[in-house]
Amino acid sequence: MKTSDILASIGVIILLIAFLLNLYKKLPAQSKVYGFMNFLGAGICCFSSYLIKFYPFVVLEGIWGLVALLSLFNVPRGTLQERK
Repeated sequence: MKTSDILASIGVIILLIAFLLNLYKKLPAQSKVYGFMNFLGAGICCFSSYLIKFYPFVVLEGIWGLVALLSLFNVPRGTLQERK
């Protein structure tokens, strides 16, 4: 097995675990853990896709990872109004 295959497998496993935990209501989509798992999994998959020069997935996983990273720093909507 090549390094890119191992990395892709790890990234996909992380993404699928996050998805399944969310699907079975064990991990809310708004949680930092869910966002971090998406960021980490997508980042690993993005790098793996880069290693094999499969650029459509570099773009897909790169954007997925970026959105997940941004979600880690965003304040959920409505929380500022509730604190007043």
